[in-house]
Amino acid sequence: MAIKVKIPTSGAKAGKKNRIRSQDPVIRAALVVFLIGTVVLAGSFSYYYIKYDRVISRRFSSPIFSNAAKIYARPRTVHDGEKIDARSIAGLLRQAGYSDAAHSEKNGESPLGSFHLVNDGINISPGPESYHSPEPAHIEIEDGQVNRIISKGSDLSAYELEPQLVTSLFDSEQRSKRQIVKYNDIPKVMVDAVLAIEDRRFFEHGGVNFIRMFEAAWVDVVRQRHEQGGSTITMQVSRGFFLTPEKTIRRKLTEMLIAEELEQKFTKQQIFEFYANWVNLGQRGSFAISGFAEASRAYFNKDLKDITLPEAALLAGIIQGPSRLSPYRHPDRALERRNLVLDSMVETHAITREQAEKAKAAPLKLAPPNVEASDAPYFVDMVRDQLINKFSEHDLNDQSYRIYTTLDPDLQRAAAQAVETGIKLVDEQVTKMRTKRVKVGKKIETQVTPGPQAQVALVALDSHTGAVLALVGGRDYGWSQLNHALARRPTGSIFKPFVYATAMNTAIDGSPTVITPASIVSDEPSSFAYGDQIYEPRNYKEEYRGDVTLRYALAFSLNNATVKVAEEVGYDKVAELAKSAGIASVKATPAMALGSYEATPLDMAGAYTSFANNGERLSPILVNSVRNAKGDVIANFSIDRRQVLDPRIAYVMTNMMEGVINNGLGYTAVRLRGFTQPAAGKTGSSHDGWFAGYTSNLLCIVWVGYDDYSDLRLSGAMTAAPIWTEFMKKAATLPEYSDMKEFSQPTGVVDVQLDKATNRLATPTCPDDYVAAFIAGTEPRETCDQQNGIAGFFSRVFGAHEKVLPPPNGANGQDAQDQNTDGKKKGFFGKIAGIFKDDKSSPPPPAKPANNPPPTAPQ
Repeated sequence: MAIKVKIPTSGAKAGKKNRIRSQDPVIRAALVVFLIGTVVLAGSFSYYYIKYDRVISRRFSSPIFSNAAKIYARPRTVHDGEKIDARSIAGLLRQAGYSDAAHSEKNGESPLGSFHLVNDGINISPGPESYHSPEPAHIEIEDGQVNRIISKGSDLSAYELEPQLVTSLFDSEQRSKRQIVKYNDIPKVMVDAVLAIEDRRFFEHGGVNFIRMFEAAWVDVVRQRHEQGGSTITMQVSRGFFLTPEKTIRRKLTEMLIAEELEQKFTKQQIFEFYANWVNLGQRGSFAISGFAEASRAYFNKDLKDITLPEAALLAGIIQGPSRLSPYRHPDRALERRNLVLDSMVETHAITREQAEKAKAAPLKLAPPNVEASDAPYFVDMVRDQLINKFSEHDLNDQSYRIYTTLDPDLQRAAAQAVETGIKLVDEQVTKMRTKRVKVGKKIETQVTPGPQAQVALVALDSHTGAVLALVGGRDYGWSQLNHALARRPTGSIFKPFVYATAMNTAIDGSPTVITPASIVSDEPSSFAYGDQIYEPRNYKEEYRGDVTLRYALAFSLNNATVKVAEEVGYDKVAELAKSAGIASVKATPAMALGSYEATPLDMAGAYTSFANNGERLSPILVNSVRNAKGDVIANFSIDRRQVLDPRIAYVMTNMMEGVINNGLGYTAVRLRGFTQPAAGKTGSSHDGWFAGYTSNLLCIVWVGYDDYSDLRLSGAMTAAPIWTEFMKKAATLPEYSDMKEFSQPTGVVDVQLDKATNRLATPTCPDDYVAAFIAGTEPRETCDQQNGIAGFFSRVFGAHEKVLPPPNGANGQDAQDQNTDGKKKGFFGKIAGIFKDDKSSPPPPAKPANNPPPTAPQ
């Protein structure tokens, strides 16, 4: 029996149905759209891939970061007998870039040099790229003191260490600073800290961490605010190098595309190196801090290779928000963020929990927040301006020149701190003057009149080399980059020593009348004719001292007496001396004697070397040498020297200016503020406050005033002198400047004891005396118990009478200020001097000062 089986034709039916579906216009349209979309998407991807491939290739075909010249300080000198231990010397060498020979096999030897700590001290071996010649030295130390310095078998009295890096020369357009480092030079602790908080899967993902992105997006949606970022380090690099900071979907997609391409072109180490040199880590002064190496220098004043765990965690932490997490402005936030990084490092097993807790216990140890203290920005600007006149900025930076300057970092720190402290005192005095109680309705209110903010400049020189050791050009570089050390201002009474030096010069230039510190001049209202002009200077409060010695007139800065001295010796001779000392703007007029003409604080620092350096004027110098990256000399710089005074005259003037500080206007501001070392100086005021002073090894000029040229209405003794004193006190604690000796007296100068009451030679019958210096042969001859005084012919020339005043003293510590107060003025010269009204705040000294100086004031 045959059975017929009917096989269903389901396949045929299905094919029929598919044909029907394929003929469906909707489906066909969808397929076309899909195909077109795929082609367009692939084309767009290819277009943008090729586009950004070219952009990346072009960007990285040249150096990614421009090189920068490096600016170094003057070498730190270790002296025989100095109190310093071997580890401190090793720390200075390590900071300068030397390697420890004990670890050279592990870390390699620095081309700058190496050191080796030994039982009795330290061995130092400069390398081929050192600033110094490669001559090794052994510094023997016993009980924390240098016992002996030996180099090539010979004993040395001192040894210069490698200069410290101050900063990098900045890009004038970008105003940012960075120090370029290679990946292998970045400490592991720094890499671990960054990866722990920024991108834990950096070495695993291909540029985009999709898991992290979805996680961050989910958290943002759930919490309704943006809390977490999903960008990898590679994405941050792509954004920083190629894109704008706008937040759009298109920019995010482009960022991801570039990140993927970067991962294909570069190794992970190279990408991290880009990141480490690019990342923004805050602001210092007016400069952006770029990269970890620059940040290490800015925040901790140390090389990146020496960074510690808590320091690395801090830098990694502030990447998220350098301004919001600034350890200077927001230390609590920064500390909290640093500790979060440490916890993250425990989670990634980079450190142990014990290491994290120990690091958390460490306080924030930051470099001084005052940028002037470490970076010396006004000084660096001057160095840059000087060098770009000789070299192109391109050569300086691209060839990584090393610029060795005269800057002393310790002294710069002292200068910045003194200015910071002193300008606050000025602000307090200004606020007090501007504060008034006024009646508003039925109430009495306290109001402060608005006005400009006082500015400041400080210049410190080595008075025997002309080297600018410290310089502050303003109160805040971040606020104003105007360098007031280069601002031309009327010099006021700090010009007066040049008048008296011209007078002292009559002892040796063959003048018929010899003028000495004990000569008498009349301080009384006077008119001075010059050409067809009449000049009538006035003293403060119209108070005059009558007949005084020149020593007294200088110590108390008497205006009429000073102009009389200038008139007697000749205005042209005073102007000639001032110009030879570097004060180029002076003209031979009566007003010149009171400092009517302008000069910069740097000019006046150079001019005062004429007194401090045995009559030899030195041009201030900022740069010693420029060398290439290998240490080869490109250019050396020398000092301009010019003898403008006889050494004897310079010493007599120094002795007279010692009287200003010990017994005159400078006594309250200097001696009563605790500076006791031998020093000479001069207060000065015009619209501004000045103080110029020096010791046996250090010269310093301080200026305080307003940018708009308005009257400060405060004396130099109340504004500039306290800053000078604070700086000198700090300098005296530093080993290189602590040996402030008595001024060296040259041959041909004699010290004589004079009676305070008569200014004649003291005898046992008049024991109340003082010591003054004279050019040998010009000292007084008559004694105090003789009837006729020493005034003689010269006194009659000046219109003096028989009475004389004792030498200057600061009885009861009263601060009598020098005043350049003018009464009626006629003609051009009167108008010039009319801008000066010196030191108005304190009362003048009594017309006849007490015979005895303050108990603490040395004669």
